[in-house]
Amino acid sequence: MDLGLKDRVYVVTGASRGLGNASARALVADGARVVLSSRDEKAVAEAAADLGPGAVGVAVDNADPAAPERLIDAARTHFGRFDGILISVGGPAPGSAADTTEEQWRASFDAVFLGAVRLARSAAAALGEGGVIGLVLSGSVHEPIPGLTISNGLRPGLAGFAKSLANEVGPRGIRVVGLLPSRIDTDRVRELDALSGDAAAARAANEERIPLRRYGTPEEFGTTAAFLLSPAASYLTGVMLPVDGGARHGF
Repeated sequence: MDLGLKDRVYVVTGASRGLGNASARALVADGARVVLSSRDEKAVAEAAADLGPGAVGVAVDNADPAAPERLIDAARTHFGRFDGILISVGGPAPGSAADTTEEQWRASFDAVFLGAVRLARSAAAALGEGGVIGLVLSGSVHEPIPGLTISNGLRPGLAGFAKSLANEVGPRGIRVVGLLPSRIDTDRVRELDALSGDAAAARAANEERIPLRRYGTPEEFGTTAAFLLSPAASYLTGVMLPVDGGARHGF
């Protein structure tokens, strides 16, 4: 199946590793060109070099108000166009409702929530018909995850923002989609499993609750993201797609 990605240009944030990197790889593999971003200059440069001439790396923090302009300008400068963005942000610090601090909430709001909103709004202003905005959120949009109180608070709000934005920019032919990963085998999820004191036991217990009885792979997530961002998904907007092996209990 031809996804129609050839020569289209996307910005992917948080792309030096994990789900952002897997998504960038899938896009490039199908012919797209990608601007990768990360706070770590060395890591993002290496990630872009690994993807070849179809990728360029930009060191930028999502919380920086100048980030959207820099990334969109990079897409146009290096590749001559800008067709969409996948906003992937790092997970907030773990913790319960009682032990997370106000400082942690403020820092996470700036980086995870406000940074994502700023990037999406700027992309919406810059995109034309056929453009797409994707947000990597979490299964916590629908079901809170124990020990991730800040994420549980911020991700549903971003989903609501994404739905509102989809309604507003739809008449211009711009789509907005969300991806809701759950237990994908990334460094972040392994670190969360390790917090239990027995990572192997935590993983086994989590897999038992997943109908497919396993964690997803970054490649599986990346392929899904590439499809949602592609012209092949041209009639999908305002959706929040679980990528979770069936772990969500509701429809």
